[in-house]
Amino acid sequence: MVIDLSIGKLIVTETEIQCRFHASQIVLTASVDDISCFHQGLVIAADGGTVRWSIKLDNATQLEQVLNCTGIQAQ
Repeated sequence: MVIDLSIGKLIVTETEIQCRFHASQIVLTASVDDISCFHQGLVIAADGGTVRWSIKLDNATQLEQVLNCTGIQAQ
């Protein structure tokens, strides 16, 4: 599933999330096992060992799409 964001795109599968930014060629990737989602702040955060990043989504619909596709439980 591809979700358009104001800053780029999220490419979401059952096992992985990628964030591709419009303004640069930066791509952030994380396994669903390393992802946490937060209703408060509409944030997706990756924490896998030494890799840490977070993305603020534009709206609650985008968060619900991520949760539905991945099966992650939001906090």
